[in-house]
Amino acid sequence: MSYQYRHTNQVLLIYTGGTIGMGANSLTGALEPLDFREFLREMPEFAAIPTKVDVYQFSPPVDSSDMNPSLWATLAKVVVENYDSYDGFVVLHGTDTMAFTASALSFMLRNLSKPVILTGSQLPVGQLRTDGKENLITSIELAADHYPDGRAKVPEVCIYFSGKLLRGNRSTKINADGFNAFDSFNYPHLADVGVSIRYHDHHILTPDYASPLRFCPQMDANVVVFTLFPGIQEGLVRHIFEAKELRGIILRTYGSGNAPQQPWLIRLLEKAGQNGLVVVNISQCAAGTVEMARYGCGTQLESAGVISGYDGTVESAVAKLMHLQALYSDPSRIRELMRQSLCGEVTIDY
Repeated sequence: MSYQYRHTNQVLLIYTGGTIGMGANSLTGALEPLDFREFLREMPEFAAIPTKVDVYQFSPPVDSSDMNPSLWATLAKVVVENYDSYDGFVVLHGTDTMAFTASALSFMLRNLSKPVILTGSQLPVGQLRTDGKENLITSIELAADHYPDGRAKVPEVCIYFSGKLLRGNRSTKINADGFNAFDSFNYPHLADVGVSIRYHDHHILTPDYASPLRFCPQMDANVVVFTLFPGIQEGLVRHIFEAKELRGIILRTYGSGNAPQQPWLIRLLEKAGQNGLVVVNISQCAAGTVEMARYGCGTQLESAGVISGYDGTVESAVAKLMHLQALYSDPSRIRELMRQSLCGEVTIDY
């Protein structure tokens, strides 16, 4: 049976907060979240958008620094509850944790057949040089775009920023004050936007149209991100690894997955694995992949039970580990699935 979809020509805009919706306090000059009606008054172009846009507003708006797994689940639930009524979804979100949220949504909303596009801005929409208007208008266009047979052009969780459409779970924030705030170093852009939109179809996920959307909102946040550095001390590492609540460790290593050749570190990692902790090796480098077999100081980690995070981002590895820990109690099963690409988050050469 061919895929058929009745278009509504409607997009749901989910306003969580962030710089894009802020305005200056008349007394202090400090940026504060605006009510969304005030936001729309700052943007008369909104009325010219050909797609009908409905709005769901988080109340109160959330500073992205305060995002957490519970709010991710709330956001995903809004998408699920409105899934059949809209062609796509645009999420306005602060930039600081946008890549974490995009990664989490990619695991919570499995087998998407519609776009969920996160965007925001580096300057509030009411400021003259704002990047927010283009980011928002283009995101709405991307969320509504489809092929003649009804298929959405980008049926996955994405980030759109400054002319680049990126896979959400491959993205990371790269610039604190430039308009080019995000990129995906280890995966090509899904689309590049200039005068026209150039989709890169062969890089975009294809869902199983015969199967429904799977909603998996559970997250277990008993994870720590641990960064290696020269001079790291055994006692401090031991205290972290022995925390009773801890179930998973994202180990940020050097280069292609290397670590200091210190016997105490290998012993602690071996003990962590024996105690049921899942330790995932992610490189501190922005680009490239973890290959623990390349150097001796990497093979030590592999022998100690550390598993490769391949070319994934820290944000994606955190979200994936939280997701799997919530679904499975068996560390072996979690390790097995961490070695797989569940929704395009890593590249694995079999």
